[in-house]
Amino acid sequence: MRHGKSGKTLGMGTPQRVAALRNMAISLVEHGRIETTLLRAKALRVFIEPLITAGKKDDLSSRRYVLRRLPNKACVKRIFADVSPVFAARPGGYTRIVRTGQRQGDNASMAIIEFVDEIKSAKAE
Repeated sequence: MRHGKSGKTLGMGTPQRVAALRNMAISLVEHGRIETTLLRAKALRVFIEPLITAGKKDDLSSRRYVLRRLPNKACVKRIFADVSPVFAARPGGYTRIVRTGQRQGDNASMAIIEFVDEIKSAKAE
């Protein structure tokens, strides 16, 4: 039985789901926006927003928390240096999900997930 278990499984096991969310989060931090299915975008929002909130504190404990959830040093550095300072005054709601229609092949609902405010591109640096 599934009593008391929260969160979407996205049709995959826990290690696959965690890896997929980490990869999507890294892409979102690097590019500022990604296109994925609607359910994956909603799951990614739940995964990435606490990391940005922790990034606003910028202490050792927060860095270790973010690095544990997202083991990519360059991405963690970018969260603390570029992403979190943009949202310093915002109490939450750092991402927006915009529905883009249906995917041609399997008719899945597609969406773009992006940061609400403009973040400097990693390519521009």
